[in-house]
Amino acid sequence: MMKKMNVALLTVVLSASAAGIASAQVKDAWVTAKTKIVLMTTDGLRTSSLNVDTVNGVVTLHGKVPTDTQREQAADAAKTVDGVKSVKNLLQVVPVSKEDMVDAEDSVVKERIELAFKKNRSLAKSDVHVASVNKGVVLLSGDATDIVEHLRAIETTYLVKGVKRVSSEVKVKEMS
Repeated sequence: MMKKMNVALLTVVLSASAAGIASAQVKDAWVTAKTKIVLMTTDGLRTSSLNVDTVNGVVTLHGKVPTDTQREQAADAAKTVDGVKSVKNLLQVVPVSKEDMVDAEDSVVKERIELAFKKNRSLAKSDVHVASVNKGVVLLSGDATDIVEHLRAIETTYLVKGVKRVSSEVKVKEMS
């Protein structure tokens, strides 16, 4: 009888532990997605090769930025995200050689983004849309079902030729 109770107790403890781990992983994934969104929509921060990892609320930034100022700006922006306990800034400063930015008509950029959303299965029926484009700066608005959809919309927008920056007014159903 005692052996059965010990096994039952061990099962309960292991189940609770596994549930806690799964919950922490979900929270870390949420923090990672939210941090990416903040970084990708921060004015003056170039994020084309920036990666974010989160473990137990500790965010690690990897990749390259063109200036020391942007390196610090990225860390400061990441610290503003709810759930971030600390930030490890492993960003490398690699100056960008003079790049030719392709200027495209704003209406063409908007059409390209809308086409990219339609081609992306996860965004094809999304309520996220392009509110405006002004000299390559895109404003997204609408409603996202979750933070992953919001992040996917921003990432997809950044991949469109002629996009220089993305701002977002998208409303997201927050994690409960």
